[in-house]
Amino acid sequence: MRGQVRISGAKNATLPMLAAALLTGEECALVDAPRLRDTAVMEAILTSLGVAVHSETDGEGRRVLVARAGSLEAWHVPERLVGEMRSSIFIMGPLLGRLRRARISYPGGCAIGPRPIDMHLRGLTQLGAVIRERGGYIEAETPGLVGAEIHLDFPSVGATENLMMAAVLARGTTVIHNTAKEPEIVDLQNFLNKLGARIRGGGTDAIRVDGVASLGGGEHTVIPDRIEAGTYLAAVGAARGEARLENVIPEHLDAVLSKFGEAGLQIHREADALSVQCGRRLEATDFKTLPYPGYPTDLQPQATVLACTARGISMITDTIFPSRFTQVQELRRMGADIRLEGRTAVVTGVRRLSGATVSASDLRSGAALVLAGLAAEGTTVVEGIHHVDRGYEEIESKLAALGAVIQRLE
Repeated sequence: MRGQVRISGAKNATLPMLAAALLTGEECALVDAPRLRDTAVMEAILTSLGVAVHSETDGEGRRVLVARAGSLEAWHVPERLVGEMRSSIFIMGPLLGRLRRARISYPGGCAIGPRPIDMHLRGLTQLGAVIRERGGYIEAETPGLVGAEIHLDFPSVGATENLMMAAVLARGTTVIHNTAKEPEIVDLQNFLNKLGARIRGGGTDAIRVDGVASLGGGEHTVIPDRIEAGTYLAAVGAARGEARLENVIPEHLDAVLSKFGEAGLQIHREADALSVQCGRRLEATDFKTLPYPGYPTDLQPQATVLACTARGISMITDTIFPSRFTQVQELRRMGADIRLEGRTAVVTGVRRLSGATVSASDLRSGAALVLAGLAAEGTTVVEGIHHVDRGYEEIESKLAALGAVIQRLE
């Protein structure tokens, strides 16, 4: 494996920004928005509400996603769209802020264990929403949101973003405590402030939102996808090659670079790129997922793949989603030696994996199985690849550019 690849704009930054476009009647343009299954679903959700959405290409060849919610025609999203993606919950905050009512069914998404939306609903209630749950639907209305002091039980990324957006048009000041610190939250804050919001504290454990009467339009360049970057770093480790990743913010990957370096990857940082080499068998390394700036749960399955052929025994612990080990059974089909003990996978490295037909059941485990195929002898067929399309733009083309022998079967 050898070559270079450009990292796309971050999925987990683009989705809440698209939802935030509901807060204003003016045009919002997101530069470097990725072409993904999830962004397509969010576009469809916005369209169902009466938002005009279209794509353009800028002078650098980047996709620009333009949304204008001039006059919203509905406040209820079709159940079939909500069921496809958990991030559909993001529309509740903006709809309550702008229309003062919202109705959605319970959101779907990856089967990686329970991800309750209690904190979203509790926070919206504290801002003045009246919420009813009946018949599988969540209905919310308010005479007008009012700023409040909100304490999150856990630094949930989704709840932090939803409440930030809801508070933008609320009367008075909102302070959200124990907030998530992910770079995508800082990016959402920067985008909203370009539209006229007054938010500060993104990246810390407390965010202050001073409500404004209305928002305008604006253009914003989405940050690079740190999870995609981490996945391609892991691909080099799995296949033992070298690559240069362009359009990266290395500081967003500090924990990942540290752990991958501990495992034996040689990684060189540049201002907006990473060069990585791996010419030998990796060393067993323990991984433990934590809220940012710790090692991300979205890169736990990829770490498990690296451990499969490393020298020694690795302990992979997921404190965020303890049930997020759907890739383990499939990796065993390929010859991996993995034992599950609660929220920890104990991985004894083997010399080589063997190609097999495996099935992806969620986004990140699907990507991990693709990486396992790079490390395996023989041919690997990964079924359920539509899960991978939710978060990786043209993954087969990018891996092929690095020298992988890979093709998509219809």
